[in-house]
Amino acid sequence: MNLSSDNLFDFAHTLSGDYIRSFEYPWQAVAGIKDFIIGLGKTLPEEYREIKEGVWVHREAQISPTAYIGAPTIIGRGTEVRHCAFVRGSALIGENCVVGNSTELKNVILFDGVQVPHYNYVGDSILGYKSHLGAGAITSNVKADKRPVEIKCGDIKIATGLKKLGAILGDFVEVGCNSVLNPGTVIGRMTSVYPLTSARGVYPPDCIVKSSDKVIERKY
Repeated sequence: MNLSSDNLFDFAHTLSGDYIRSFEYPWQAVAGIKDFIIGLGKTLPEEYREIKEGVWVHREAQISPTAYIGAPTIIGRGTEVRHCAFVRGSALIGENCVVGNSTELKNVILFDGVQVPHYNYVGDSILGYKSHLGAGAITSNVKADKRPVEIKCGDIKIATGLKKLGAILGDFVEVGCNSVLNPGTVIGRMTSVYPLTSARGVYPPDCIVKSSDKVIERKY
């Protein structure tokens, strides 16, 4: 599978296109998300208000009064941040996203149209255009042995040098309820993951992941 950013994402649907494209692989962008957001925030148009230091929110976004938004964060037009969402910071949230009840975000880029609506944890991850996590689905971002995360693509292992790395989801990925995306999981465009799956490694585009080791081609 081609693991380049252009093979995973449509950059018309994010403010992070030039930033992510500057790396050979998309996960290399994860370590610098905080600094990127701080720099980007200072260049945003007047439609964005800095509601507190380092937090920029589009005037057409909806933020529940019970949500916590840590800095630095950017929230795009039409996005809804719901009751008791916990945005810890270093989060670039695109347009028309949903960050739902008890969902926690940390060091992430969410492209436009991403939905993480119910009890999700997304950390050290990049979620492509209109990707969706079912209720309770999470990105696990630290290995049990605390060693640096590797990307495993068949028999090939790619060292990332990162102790914390969650998942990279291409555009239109669907992840079923209560699934766990283990550290360093990469999922290609238009692929769906069944509920209760413990996913790890690299999954191709246009597939259905029925379990961690049972993947079938999607038929249209």
